[in-house]
Formats: sequence, structure tokens, C-alpha cells
Amino acid sequence: MKHSTLNILRLRVRPVVVPMRLPLQTSTGAVSTAPLVLIDLETTAGITGRAYLFAIGQQHLRPIVALLEAMGEIIRGDAVTPFEIERKLRRKYTLLGVHNIVLFALSGIDIAAWDAYAQSLSQPLCTLLGGAPRPVRAYNSKGLGIMPLKPLAREAEKLVKEGFSAVKLRLGRPDPQDDLAALRTVKRAIGPSVTLMCDFNQALSVNDAILRGRMLDGEGGLYWIEEPTRADDFDGNRRIADALDTPVQIGENFMGPEQMAQALSAGASDYVMPDAQRIGGVTGWMRAAALAQAAGLEMSSHLFPEISCHLLAVTPTCHWLEYVDWAEPILTEPLAVKGSHVLIPATPGTNVLWDEKAVKKYAA
Repeated sequence: MKHSTLNILRLRVRPVVVPMRLPLQTSTGAVSTAPLVLIDLETTAGITGRAYLFAIGQQHLRPIVALLEAMGEIIRGDAVTPFEIERKLRRKYTLLGVHNIVLFALSGIDIAAWDAYAQSLSQPLCTLLGGAPRPVRAYNSKGLGIMPLKPLAREAEKLVKEGFSAVKLRLGRPDPQDDLAALRTVKRAIGPSVTLMCDFNQALSVNDAILRGRMLDGEGGLYWIEEPTRADDFDGNRRIADALDTPVQIGENFMGPEQMAQALSAGASDYVMPDAQRIGGVTGWMRAAALAQAAGLEMSSHLFPEISCHLLAVTPTCHWLEYVDWAEPILTEPLAVKGSHVLIPATPGTNVLWDEKAVKKYAA
């Protein structure tokens, strides 16, 4: 099938609220459900490109759906050429600003367009982008929230037994000594052969982050400290990174590759980890990957493992994939994990397919 026959028939948008198998308590609050927006980009050739967005809170579903429906009308009838679609939508939303949920919606359409395009050429997305399906190293990020120590230890052991040799712990308790106790508890539970990252979810001031970071430096064996302070305070993050021995990781809140470029220029972190729905979908990710390569920084992913595995496979400084199973209940073919690696499906597109019975069950 020639790509020139592929035009957008309509954009179908559906909100769902999916229960999380492991509720997660972070320094910003508790998360027990995954409010998702499902996107079907239907084409005149009968091919449907798919993507989903994470709405953070259920109250955000309605405005994201409304934005997507408005964008769908703007691109109805257009050819499925992702760069042109992105250019058109960015131009239309220039005055409102392509940030936050506007960027979420644009990213979702971009991912769905790339999925449809890859399907039309009978290629996996990573192959279309110039790579090949291969195992991508992953860490289990589903749990290890802020909880009492005994269940924390049990959950750490459980996450490792699911086939991973790396996990991530959430920190940011009011008392630094409680964070230290949590870190020691998890390290004892998983043993020295399992890699451990930690995430503060922006909980600390710059000075407090330096104090706690130095305390964690003294424990040894921590792979990175993630988002210790406000995500857009690039100078503050630089001060923290300069003061600590443990590498600092930020990036999930980069609003497009433009903001990532600003963070890199500021020397804000040792590693970067863009998020597919905030960086600009596939198109934004490829631009961000070039920035990371130019800066010589390792690049990981944030959430969306079904898409991120394809993107990391073609990222020159590919580092770690963050694995969560939040969308799994509404997918017909969840990702396979083997030996702490996610296996990229060799099927055309992204292999994101909805379980329609589950979609109906969890409809919001």
C-alpha cells in the first residue's frame, strides 16, 4: 500500500479510568487509577493508528478529550504525514501555546499518525525510524511508593521477581531519616545485584535536596536521584547535580525538545528522561534524542513503555526504559518482559491494540 493513499477519515477519542494493580503513593499524593485517553486515528485506507495519553487526574479527561476532538477536525482529510500534521497543529495553537495539555493532545495525535504510517508500510515503528526490534533494558517502576517499611520490603521483592534487575523507590517523606530507612530497607530486600533508582517527585527545595542527596551519597549504590526539586528550575537542578556524587535525573516534565535544550544548556542534570506525551510524541522524541546525543547524555524514557521501547531502540544514547503496566488492562497484547528487558513486537506499527470489552468496562 502506498503512503499517498492514506488520509485521515476521523479521530475517535475515548476516556477510560483503569484500576492500577499496585496503587502508588508519591510525595505529591496517591495514585490508584490510571485515567487514560484512547486515540484512534482512522484512515481512508482502513488502517487505524492508535495512542493513549495519561491524564494524571480523572478531572483532566474532559478538557483533553475536547482538545483532541478540536484538533481532529483541523486535520480531518489530511494525508497521514506526521511532520506536516505536527507543523499544522503547532501553527494553529501558537497563540494559545503548545504546552501542557495542548502538547499532550498534539503528542497523542503524532504517535497515532506514526503508528498508522508504519502500519501502511508493514513495518514496526522502530524499523520505520531506521532501527530494528530488539530487547530494551528496563526497570520496574510500578510500585515502591511511600509506605510502611514491611510492605515496602515485600513489594520490592515482588517487583524483582517479575523479571527485573532494576527498580525505583519513591522518596520525599517529611523526615529525611524516614527516607534513609526506606532506602536501606529496599536495598536489603533486593540485594546488591539489583539496580536501585530513587525519585523525589519534585518534593524538595534546592538546599534540602543537596542535604538529602549528600546523605544518600553516603549510602552508596544508588543509580540516580530523580527530580529532587522543581522540574523547571534548571539552575537549581544544576546546583544539586554539581553538589552530589549520585547522578541527577530529570526530564519527564520537559515541555517539548525546546525546553529540553534549555535544560541541557543550563547543565541541569546528569541524565535525561523525556516523556512521550510531553516531549511531542514520536516527532518530538526524535528531536530530543538528537539533543541528548549532541550533549553526550544518556537518555531514558518516562511511562508509555509500549511506545517508548520503539523510541529508545533508535535513540543513540539509549539508557533505561521505565516499565509500568498501567495501560495493560485495556490492551490485547501487553508487552513481554524477559531478563529485565522489554521485547519490542515485530508487528507493524506500535502493536497497541484495544481490548474493546475492557474499554467498555472502564469507560469514563
